[in-house]
Amino acid sequence: MTTAASVRSAMPDHDTPSVEPAGDPWQAFGYITSGVLFYGFLGWAADRWLGTSWLVAVGIIVGAALGIYMTWNRFNKPSEHDTGDTR
Repeated sequence: MTTAASVRSAMPDHDTPSVEPAGDPWQAFGYITSGVLFYGFLGWAADRWLGTSWLVAVGIIVGAALGIYMTWNRFNKPSEHDTGDTR
C-alpha cells in the first residue's frame, strides 16, 4: 500500500452528508427563556393575588420544563432529508 492510499483511506469520505443541527440554537434558548419568564410572571401574579410566596418558584420550574419539552419536540422532528419528502 502506498502512502497516498493509506492517507486517502484515513481521510473522511466527503460524499456522505454531514450531520447538521435540525434548527437554530437561538430558538431553543428562546423557548426556555420565554417559558421561564412567562410562567414565572404567572407564578408571581398568583403569589400577589393569593398572598403566598412559593408559586413564583413553581412557575419558573414549570416554565423551564415546558421550554425544554418544546425544544425537545422542535429538534426531534425528522427533517425533509430524513423522510424523503420533497414538497
